Amino acid sequence: MGLMIRSSAIHAAGCYTTTPIPAGSRVVEYTGPRITKDVADEKYEDSPTTYLFGLGEGETVIDGHGTAMFINHSCDPNCETDEQNGRVWIMALREIAAHEELTYDYNLYDGDEDEARCNCGAAKCRKSMYSPQELRRRKRAAKRAAAR
Repeated sequence: MGLMIRSSAIHAAGCYTTTPIPAGSRVVEYTGPRITKDVADEKYEDSPTTYLFGLGEGETVIDGHGTAMFINHSCDPNCETDEQNGRVWIMALREIAAHEELTYDYNLYDGDEDEARCNCGAAKCRKSMYSPQELRRRKRAAKRAAAR
């Protein structure tokens, strides 16, 4: 299977397949140095863009370097992530056609007050890269703060 990086309507650059990918296939591994979340927070404090992928409970992150870091978020993805023995694989959720952009749902769960706006354009886009659970948590917290 061939992958290529090129311009994306979702965000700047995206990762595309040059050949069809069968459902359930391993597409690519998310690679890069492993650092603590605290080191990552310090390293990227003033950076609006990061390619961090949390492992396990999120105390260790992969500082993305490689093809997988260009896979954009979508609320209606064609891939998902699978952590196996400390490695993160991008897996095809369905058959993916040649020349299709690869996407997965980032399901962000932490971060500062930024919105993490989603630009995927899916019919049921939630307008955020945060997970539905994180969005509910934030909504409850905002209600509690407003009630004070």
